[in-house]
This record gives sequence, structure tokens and C-alpha cells, in this order.
Amino acid sequence: MSLQNSSEDKIQVIRTQPDQSLGCSIIDKDGREVPITEGMIQDACRELEKRLVKPAEQE
Repeated sequence: MSLQNSSEDKIQVIRTQPDQSLGCSIIDKDGREVPITEGMIQDACRELEKRLVKPAEQE
């Protein structure tokens, strides 16, 4: 079973433009406020998926 297939529920996803602000921000190393975009979240999710480790099989 994968995390993506753990539920039969369907949730409608409304995509924004990749560079559109989602209404939240982070503070960069220089103290500037940087809006978080859909593209930033998608990039972070792809990076996390690359680092996903399968659990050891149990006997």
C-alpha cells in the first residue's frame, strides 16, 4: 500500500498559477519576506519523494 492509495476519498484540487502567492511567506536569510508559491511547494514535495525510504519488510 502506498500513501497515495490509502484512501478512496476524492478531493477536488484547484490549481493556482505556479508563481501565484498562496497568502503565506517565509523570511529569507537577509530578513526579507518571500511569498510561498505553488511552485515552491511542488518542488519541496518532489524533493521529499526522492528521499522517501521504504520501511523494512516485517516477517
